Amino acid sequence: MTVRKGAVSTGVGWRPGYLAAAVVFAIGMAGTTLPTPLYGLYQEQIGFSELMVTVVFAVYAVAVITVLLVAGNYSDEVGRRPVLLCAMVLSAASAGCFLLESGLPLLFAGRLLSGFAAGLLSGAATAAVIELAGPGQKARAGFAATAANMGGLGCGPLLSGFLAQYAPWPLMLPFWVHLGLVAVAGAITWFLPETVAEPKRWPPLTPQGVTVPPEVKGVFTPASLAAFVGFALLGLFTAVAPSFASQTLGVHNLAFSGAVVFSVFLASTVGQSLTQRIGARPALPVGCGILVVGLLLVASSLIAESMLLLVLGALCGGVGQGLAFRAALTLVSGAAPARRRGGTISAFFVVAYAGISVPVVGVGAMATWLGLRQAGLIFSGCVILLAAGAGTYAARRPPTGP
Repeated sequence: MTVRKGAVSTGVGWRPGYLAAAVVFAIGMAGTTLPTPLYGLYQEQIGFSELMVTVVFAVYAVAVITVLLVAGNYSDEVGRRPVLLCAMVLSAASAGCFLLESGLPLLFAGRLLSGFAAGLLSGAATAAVIELAGPGQKARAGFAATAANMGGLGCGPLLSGFLAQYAPWPLMLPFWVHLGLVAVAGAITWFLPETVAEPKRWPPLTPQGVTVPPEVKGVFTPASLAAFVGFALLGLFTAVAPSFASQTLGVHNLAFSGAVVFSVFLASTVGQSLTQRIGARPALPVGCGILVVGLLLVASSLIAESMLLLVLGALCGGVGQGLAFRAALTLVSGAAPARRRGGTISAFFVVAYAGISVPVVGVGAMATWLGLRQAGLIFSGCVILLAAGAGTYAARRPPTGP
């Protein structure tokens, strides 16, 4: 029997394969960035500082890291499908908190639930997409997994920014739309084949912390360093780029702010598409080098108060992040044994999400005393040093593994 691309045969008819799992992944991740262009509206409605914006964002990242540490390997035990279904439920609950929002408590609750969903998706969905690929499809499936992750994160602010600017109910309609998409994703997940050979029926959690198999350690250090600095750039754009645009550059159109955030994730997807052509090992230092150029453009945009330079920085930095991120994930997932792949990928994302949260909270704290412009310049300088260091490390000590 011939199995078509993107589908698997179970003996009882056609069922969705890795492309369908990638769609589920993208929808889930879109919900995590949906509030990005809306933080200014929440600031006007509730009344809180720029520091609080980054704290709300950090709550999400802390929730992601917590789930990765506590249940990052759970899909290796119980199976991919139950974990994905649980993530969809949490994503829907997060949207519900934003729909009922009447102050900071529900805003925090929504971000917390969104972080829980993202934490479950990061390991389980990545593993599911790769494992559902047939012979000869692994490279395409690897790209589909990383593109779904970054593409979903980018589509969230694009969707909410457009709806908030040009449609009624700016703080409600984006979340109603996402609830509909989550329902579709849940239906797709229900029919996904299970890729774990002998899933257990809800075994107890066995928190693993940030541990990786011995055979992965040669790959993990340079890969996770590159992921950390790349996600720091994404954190800057996701948490405070709309504020930079409105307060520093005088751009108040929410659709445009969402598009700027989308551009960095779109560029990341483009960078990921180039990784296989370059090769995973050389793509790590090359990606870090391009990331440095992007950060220099971001810093220049703040000095010159130029939106054009900010967009160019987003595009250049996104390409560099995409190159390094896909290379890192390819090396880590390829080196991990199948029975521990979900947990190993989760450990990788713990480091990545530390990059997306810790530096951004620092920007929020500095902005309180120095202003967004100075905080952004200091942030850019620090991450440039980290990216240059990560690129140099990866170039001088190329990752080992299969």
